[in-house]
Parts: sequence; structure tokens; C-alpha cells
Amino acid sequence: MNRPTPENPLRLGTRSSPLAMAQAHEARDRLCVAASFDAACIEIVSVRASGDKVQDRPLAEIGGKALWTKELDAALMAGEIDFAVHSAKDVETIRPAEIAIAAVLEREDVRDVLVGAASIAALPPGAVVGTSAPRRAAQLLHARPDCRVVPIRGNVATRLSKLAAGEVDATFLALAGLNRLGETGTGHPLDAQEWLPAPGQAAIAIECRADDDSTRELLATIDHAPSHRALLAERALLAGLGGTCHSPIAALTTHAGEELLLRAALFSPDGAERIEESLRFPAEDMDAPRQLANCLLTMAPPAIAAHFVKPQADLR
Repeated sequence: MNRPTPENPLRLGTRSSPLAMAQAHEARDRLCVAASFDAACIEIVSVRASGDKVQDRPLAEIGGKALWTKELDAALMAGEIDFAVHSAKDVETIRPAEIAIAAVLEREDVRDVLVGAASIAALPPGAVVGTSAPRRAAQLLHARPDCRVVPIRGNVATRLSKLAAGEVDATFLALAGLNRLGETGTGHPLDAQEWLPAPGQAAIAIECRADDDSTRELLATIDHAPSHRALLAERALLAGLGGTCHSPIAALTTHAGEELLLRAALFSPDGAERIEESLRFPAEDMDAPRQLANCLLTMAPPAIAAHFVKPQADLR
């Protein structure tokens, strides 16, 4: 492949939010170290995603995860950028055949952080908790049905300002995002074994055109294979479940030698119903997560099953 130069740099696409920019800089810096590039050889191209433009409604009501990716997808397909960096949990399960996940950076801490109280149990009776994530809302209401959930969106600073203004008693943030922004010490991390994270949480996925062999080869130098395998397992689970942005799904993948242990839970949106199952399987077996999905759907009571659609066949 031709090495990029400051005059002819590789173009890295990213959303323009502070967290997305921090993730883009992390990807650029890792690539520069791995391939011995100067930072000037990689140009960061920021775009404002549709999901960043609309902040007053839950994501599921205005188009789902595609609102985080469609502008970058269009730029990638048009050749305006060479690769794109995403928060993996924000990438749709079924992707265009022309786009490939070429690398996954080493996964950060998967835990959620509760800001406003020391624990779920410590929330005051009837607490108003801000979140637009169906998973977080359902898990909260399952543990604390006395609480009231109100939608809250925006970047970390926006959410914290709403909490400080008294609009809510508490809110949730991803610890990985806080760490990447240098906001360590904010809130109280929740035990991931008790409060399961979102599929793909804390992973950075890097995509490029599927037929761009030279860029795929380059990005492979910063791929963290264990994180990549775990992410693919969680995405295979999602594909098997056929969930939407309205479907409360939680999952946690841990490594057990050469195997993966995937634990998943489904909720009814009001938190009243919860089912959980887990499966241990060889790390390269991507049929196993689909088997786990089938098991969960078989177990699901109507209040949960109603929020899942027919599983989609093709996962990329």
C-alpha cells in the first residue's frame, strides 16, 4: 500500500461530539504508533450526525441508530473519507455489504455510572431518573419500580447540567466515555455482573469500505482480537434477537481461556418482566450467540416478546 503523507493523508471520519472526537484521536494515535506515521498523515474529518442535531426526543422515536452512522456511511461510500470511527453500541446490527468493521480497539470499562446517588438502592423513593436508553430504563424499573423515568439526551456535559439544574434526581453515563473524556471520578460505577451493560458498550469500532484492501490491512495493525471477537458475539446475539431501538437488551461478554461466556437479559419496557440466559462457546463460533438468542426468545413472555421482530439473516 502507498503510505500516507501530510500532503496526501488518510481521512478519518467521525462525529463532531466531544466523545466522538476523543475516540477519533485515540484511533489516530494508535494507528500512528502501530504504522510509524506522523499524526499529520491522518486527517480527522468531523461531521454532525443527525442524532446530534435532534436532542429533544428519544433516539428510538426519530430513526434509531442509523442517525449516528448515515452521514459517515455516505461519506465513506462517496470516497470522501477512508475510514470511520464509531462507538460500537451505536452501530446498527445489519450494515451495508459495502462497509466492513476492519478493527476494534481494546475495549474500555463496560460499566454504567450512576450520577446523583451512590447506588440504585440509595435512590430516594420516587426518584426521577433521566435516561432515554430502554435498557437502562427497564433495568432501573425492574430494580426500583417506584422510580420515574424521564427522557434525557445530549452529551456528557448536557446531561450533567440537567442534573445540576434539578431537572432529574439522577442519570446514567457510560464509564468508558467518562474515562475517554478525562472525567474520572464522576458518579458511581455499577457492578457489571448486577447491572448488565449494552451490547457493544465501551468498544470502538473502525469501519472502512469492504473492498479497500490496503486500508483494511492497515487497520488490522490496531485490531484487538479479543475485543473484536466479543463485539462480534454481541452483534450476532442482536441479529438473532431481531431487536430494535425500543427493545431493552443487556449483554456482557467475558473471556474464559479460548472461550467466550456471553450473558444476556431481556426486559419488558416497564421492567416488570425479566429473563436471562448465558452460554459458553469457542470464541470463533458465531452461531452460538444466535442459539442463545433463540433460547431467550423461546423463554420470553408476551410482554417481552412483543418488542422483538423476526431475526434478520445477514450480519456484517
